[in-house]
Amino acid sequence: MPKLKTKSSVKKRFKLSSSGKVLVAHVGKRHGMSKRTNTFIRNSKGMRVLSESSSGIVKSMMPYGNK
Repeated sequence: MPKLKTKSSVKKRFKLSSSGKVLVAHVGKRHGMSKRTNTFIRNSKGMRVLSESSSGIVKSMMPYGNK
C-alpha cells in the first residue's frame, strides 16, 4: 500500500496535541495591531482548540499526524 499524502497547507497551519485535539492559532494578529484592543491582543495569545466538526476534516488531511 502506498504512503498517503499530507496536505501541506494543513501541515503548516495546524498541530495535534498529545491527547489528539487539533490546535490552531488565533486569527487577526498579522498586522494592524494599533486598531485592536489590548483585551483582543491578550486573549489571542497562543493556540486554541478547534471544534470537533472542523477537526475531523483537518485530521483526514494529515493522515499520519503532525507534531
